[in-house]
Amino acid sequence: MDTTDYYRRLGLRAGASLEAVKASYRRLARQYHPDVNPDDAEAQERFIAVTEAYKYLLDVAKPEAEMAWAATSSPGVRDVSPPRYQPVTPKIYRKAPPIQFNPELSEIERKLKENSYRELQQLLKSRRFPRAIALAEGLAARIPQDPEIRQWQAIAYQRWGRHLIKERQLEKARNYLKKALRTDPHNRALWAEVERDFRQLEQIYF
Repeated sequence: MDTTDYYRRLGLRAGASLEAVKASYRRLARQYHPDVNPDDAEAQERFIAVTEAYKYLLDVAKPEAEMAWAATSSPGVRDVSPPRYQPVTPKIYRKAPPIQFNPELSEIERKLKENSYRELQQLLKSRRFPRAIALAEGLAARIPQDPEIRQWQAIAYQRWGRHLIKERQLEKARNYLKKALRTDPHNRALWAEVERDFRQLEQIYF
């Protein structure tokens, strides 16, 4: 089943906002809830179906604010204020950008971040994705106040998810792609890469 089918279960067009997904689910869940339809097997099946769609779309649908920002950032539209920070491209090992300076970090933390970044580059380049994830998670636990490190962690998840698609480990790939979006939900570049990965998943499934 592709993403469009999940939207259709909730009576929504493909690409509807997260707010629309939640509102539609609340309405349909009340309508088909087993407590409201205790002897109606068809209603119970519909309840299970809309709940499954809702859980899936929670990790896929974008908030209205993010969708509006993307729309106003289209070519031909005047510039608007950027997100809180500039996201790092998910292709982290290709022409890596400089590390952002974070004044909240101590000298030891800055050095640890710099050394870890170089190691992460090499791990991703050599496709040692589980090791890259372990490194990024450990660094995020050590320096939780740095949003750039969360970006690196999300990128490691996304790269591993893409690799798993090639290996035909599709359910595991889906989980890691969702994990990438949860880790860094405001990274528009990451959203674009993950959407491309989900389209590839759908092509394999169907």
